Amino acid sequence: MNTHDDVAFDAPDVLLTGSVRHRRLRPVRHAFSYRVYTVRLPLRARAARQARGEADDSRLFAHNRFGLLSFHDRDHGDLGGGGTQTALEWIDTLLHSNGIHDACGEIYLHTFPRVLGYVFNPVSFWFCERTDGALRAVLCEVNNTFGERHCYLLDTGGAITNGMPLTARKVFHVSPFCKVEGSYTFRFLFAKATRGEPLRSLARIDYHDAHGPLLATSIAGTARALDASNVLRVFFGYPLMTLGVIARIHWQALRLCLKRVTLITKSGPPCAKISQERQEPPGR
Repeated sequence: MNTHDDVAFDAPDVLLTGSVRHRRLRPVRHAFSYRVYTVRLPLRARAARQARGEADDSRLFAHNRFGLLSFHDRDHGDLGGGGTQTALEWIDTLLHSNGIHDACGEIYLHTFPRVLGYVFNPVSFWFCERTDGALRAVLCEVNNTFGERHCYLLDTGGAITNGMPLTARKVFHVSPFCKVEGSYTFRFLFAKATRGEPLRSLARIDYHDAHGPLLATSIAGTARALDASNVLRVFFGYPLMTLGVIARIHWQALRLCLKRVTLITKSGPPCAKISQERQEPPGR
């Protein structure tokens, strides 16, 4: 087992601005795109800075308290019950309990922040690296508008390369216009920061049901520093963004109803809160 005791974690917090795109292929074509911003938080680096007394907290971007933008541990995983476990401790425990013991490098949480205390995260991504910097596993944390949550753990047993297709069987109700059947294909692409060029990311999620491709979705972002000027820029440039997320979900649902797309009766949540399907990487 690799450990991270001797690894220096110094990655910065990052703010990403970009867009969410959604395209439905049948029974009617339906597409939309919205500008959004997300945060990419290096959880081990943040823990290391906290241990050294170097606070990441401010009134503009706060941790576990009210701020213009904020991140709360309890918004993720099973941390909403008032316990003392941190997001980092939770993901480490989850990985170990699912047989992943070499994700001892940085763990990046890519998520929507709270805006003036409010957030709804349709999906958050936990990118779990080995100590050599290779991506070892990805946890996709999905929330629906009924207050339910499910996690898809994407694990090949080894490193995940840029753009590698990763699949998961759909077991969780999200949209009232899609049955709980079929599968997702995930692809994560990163253009790492170089001199003069910021980090760029793209997460693609394609959904196939029993009849073939149905939905193509993506969230893209270009990185900038999570500092005061950029927080103010996105706060005023994307007014009440996370409140808009839930409003737009309902608006698009209304549009689909007007297009006479059949409503699907909601099923109960899966018994297990985590789905892990080990998959062989291509070419193996």
